[in-house]
Amino acid sequence: MSDDDDTGDEEATPTVQLGDGRAVEGAPIARVAARLAWPQTKSDILEKFGDTDIRTPDGPESLATILESVEDTYFDRRQTFVAAVRDVVGREPVATE
Repeated sequence: MSDDDDTGDEEATPTVQLGDGRAVEGAPIARVAARLAWPQTKSDILEKFGDTDIRTPDGPESLATILESVEDTYFDRRQTFVAAVRDVVGREPVATE
């Protein structure tokens, strides 16, 4: 492939404009999960990120508060951790207004 082919693709891709709406408070749970190496224990996660506010459909909530409702003490994979958190906070979209 030549450089000319790559330039044509960039011009054909539409640009997405970001709005000037209000910022969403809290960190996405996927971002927190991505910063950890798996497997992890609940206590290790709390030590590293327990004070982090997580985005939820009802507004930001401390990860420590969320994990109080999770019975698991060991997460073998990132997906297991994210699913456990979403079971507590819900899977609805986070409101922006």
